[in-house]
Amino acid sequence: MLASLRFARSLASATSSNFARSSQRAYSAAATGEVLKKTVLHDYHVENGGKMVPFAGWSMPVQYSNLGVGASHLWTRQNASVFDVSHMLATRITGKDRVKFYESITVADIEALKVGQSTLSVFTNENGGIIDDTIICKQEDSLYVVSNAGCADKDLAHIRAHLKEFQNKGGDVDLKIIDDHQLIALQGPKAAAVLEGLVGKDLRDLPFMDGRSMTIKGIECHVARSGYTGEDGFEISVPNGDAVEFTKLLIADPRVELAGLGARDSLRLEAGLCLYGHDMDDTITPIEAGLTWTIGKRRRAEGGFLGAAKIQDQLKNGVSKRRIGLIVQGAPAREGALIYSNGELIGNVTSGCPSPSLKKNVAMGYVKNGLHKSGTELEVEVRGRKQKAVVTKMPFVPAGYHKV
Repeated sequence: MLASLRFARSLASATSSNFARSSQRAYSAAATGEVLKKTVLHDYHVENGGKMVPFAGWSMPVQYSNLGVGASHLWTRQNASVFDVSHMLATRITGKDRVKFYESITVADIEALKVGQSTLSVFTNENGGIIDDTIICKQEDSLYVVSNAGCADKDLAHIRAHLKEFQNKGGDVDLKIIDDHQLIALQGPKAAAVLEGLVGKDLRDLPFMDGRSMTIKGIECHVARSGYTGEDGFEISVPNGDAVEFTKLLIADPRVELAGLGARDSLRLEAGLCLYGHDMDDTITPIEAGLTWTIGKRRRAEGGFLGAAKIQDQLKNGVSKRRIGLIVQGAPAREGALIYSNGELIGNVTSGCPSPSLKKNVAMGYVKNGLHKSGTELEVEVRGRKQKAVVTKMPFVPAGYHKV
């Protein structure tokens, strides 16, 4: 019991530290007096015990009064949880040249996607660095794109600058911000059973990273089988006026609880998934970040996206640093902790926390190429003391994605 209590306190401390750093990077609302934006579900979160914190310019729940971060994390791994992700930037790209345009600013092979399929991709800059990560869904007459709230202004400025240039050359493409829908994520191994009960049909034929329109209890929704927890789940786009009612339908199921940013962060870290501004940024390429798989075979050969020359060179000749996973002994290694090999400084931690599922401290970071192989023994400096760590394959916790 004492060990569990210490672990819970350690997780809470790590979560608090992570969001303090996120806050400093994503916004300066406290210093400037900026009014935080609110999702349609804001008041519902407060009514249900949500502890609201500033995040990327929004007021968002970090946890709820009925469950601590660790308990919420484990509930998601075992049952199902609802996350409000309506703060994310959602856009619709139209026009006959929409695929050509988006392939010029991302590494995705959108042409190869079937209607209804989605892919994780990244926006790159001229040096091959990652401007942001994004999900692109190919629809019948448009592209549905979701990217990070904390990068919304930067992303839009980047996209619009290249959009104008593309249009000036005769390209037929346009962008619309989707602000009349909220995005609600239902995540966990029981998510499918919960949603099937509301939809009234089997969803086994809907694979991970596919989406379709559905009517759920009279509410017109777009349902994508996706998420950022490592579990099976769905991200559901719901009209603003129906968002609270829809969330209540989900929460009425005893297998479902509300979850906040704290659990979302530890879940994605266990799943080995990057958080923008921490594990990737505009100085890190997809190859260095371990995201080579996001670059389709055709795109690797043809290029045609920003920074293609740098990325193609790295594909051919290798990189100087690699993203790795670590199991760390002793205290949790958090962002900024230095990584050593035989006394030599070789890298740094970009994310870290106690893993509620494994009851071990996990971390992600970058090290010198050649020291990235699983099983490599390293040291991480925490509070002035060096602790043993071992490079570990990710995900730390096996993924539960649904495949047909």
